[in-house]
Amino acid sequence: MTQEQGSDGAAADTQPSHRGAPVIRTIAMPADTNPAGDIFGGWLMAQMDLAAGNVAARRSRGRCATIAVDAITFHHPVFVGDEVSLYAWLIKVGRSSLRIQVEVWRRERASETTMKVTEATFTFVAIGDDRRPRPVPPEAGGI
Repeated sequence: MTQEQGSDGAAADTQPSHRGAPVIRTIAMPADTNPAGDIFGGWLMAQMDLAAGNVAARRSRGRCATIAVDAITFHHPVFVGDEVSLYAWLIKVGRSSLRIQVEVWRRERASETTMKVTEATFTFVAIGDDRRPRPVPPEAGGI
């Protein structure tokens, strides 16, 4: 991973520690802004939950519910027009729970400059049709 100075003077990660293709890639739009005109942190959190939920559902082969988000950290702002890429990967599987790490990266609209802007760890529980916890099945190939 490389680092350079961010706009706030702090060292910024400039390339993802590659974990494959992003789970979600989208463009930050004007409707996603807070009153100050920056992208609303709640929108980023929702995108992160979707990305983590995708990983959890694929690994558990079924429905999952978010039960915790640990230490969400907003490193840098996201601006309208930025390309937002969300990387998510499994870090632990329990009997019925899954922990997933999520990193959000932005690419400036008019350049190839990228920067990690947000990260958090999500915990999900695999649930059955009755909405009660169910065991996570053994790992299937490729997921």
